[in-house]
Amino acid sequence: MLASFLVGMFGVVHADPLKVGFVYVGPIGDHGWSYEHNQGRLSVEKEFGDKVKTTYVESVPEGADAQRVINQLAAKGHDLIFTTSFGYMNPTIQVAKKHPKVHFEHATGYKRSKNVATYSGRFYEGRHVAGLIAGKMTKTNIIGYVASFPIPEVIRGINAVAIAARSVNPDVKVKVVWVSSWFDPGKESTAANTLIDQGADIIMQHTDSPAPVQTAQKRGVWALGQASNMSSFGPKAHLTAIIDNWSPYYIARTKAVMDGTWKSGDTWGGFKSGMVEMAPYNSAIPADVVNLAETARKGIISGSVHAFTGPIKDQSGKIVIADGKVADDGMLAGMNFYVEGVEGKIPQ
Repeated sequence: MLASFLVGMFGVVHADPLKVGFVYVGPIGDHGWSYEHNQGRLSVEKEFGDKVKTTYVESVPEGADAQRVINQLAAKGHDLIFTTSFGYMNPTIQVAKKHPKVHFEHATGYKRSKNVATYSGRFYEGRHVAGLIAGKMTKTNIIGYVASFPIPEVIRGINAVAIAARSVNPDVKVKVVWVSSWFDPGKESTAANTLIDQGADIIMQHTDSPAPVQTAQKRGVWALGQASNMSSFGPKAHLTAIIDNWSPYYIARTKAVMDGTWKSGDTWGGFKSGMVEMAPYNSAIPADVVNLAETARKGIISGSVHAFTGPIKDQSGKIVIADGKVADDGMLAGMNFYVEGVEGKIPQ
């Protein structure tokens, strides 16, 4: 009787939902980086229903304001907090020290602690595929690249494009315009126009708005999107895009907190894990180029292809990766040089 009473009584009692917070550097409507992170948040809600309660704060500048926002989420009882931009690294570490029972996940950074894990995508794998397409599709042999900040993640992507494009078209040059922002449609559009005026007939980007794609559409050149499928913003111009699929990771890490198995660590996922995907290819891409792209993508998954396979030279002509060797994760994570074929200098 007592056992039945206890089962009946406690059977209707539910634990409080796990509170999961997300901090975004841009608006969720950027249709790029922050948009895809928010898609991951929505996947967590769909997967766990009333077992979770998610919160997000968008358009949070990197720096002191980020620390304030992250601290507020921790102070309000969030059990798991995802901080989704490189510049949130130090603020996340500082807040984590004050809240040792809260689990923190920082995207694209390298500093960890007992309650801070890091994660990122091997976006350079997608840029290898994109570079092959760009190298084949350009007529002017100039690829324009709208870049955000000169951190290894961005430099790595520029280099991956240059290496891949020049492997199928040795005459290709990559011109870069730095906009010093992750999300600024005005600056991104101006940068794209500048690159087109300099002869670029392919526009690529490591910024978060669809403005470069829209500009390419208006100017009659090709574009490749960033972080999500941006084809609706330039259906004629948009060749494909790298898609960041955060949903499986966010679901897995939320579940780990729920069942008590969460541990700090570093995750760097790519095509093989599904963290990086390619958007549908534009029907204007010739079949042989699509086949080239897909062969490379499948080769990266199988391990037979690596985006940084030597011999690779830097701008000065010095061999930085020997013939037959591949860049290890240490070199990739700290990349601070341009490879042969990229014009200009990295801002200091």
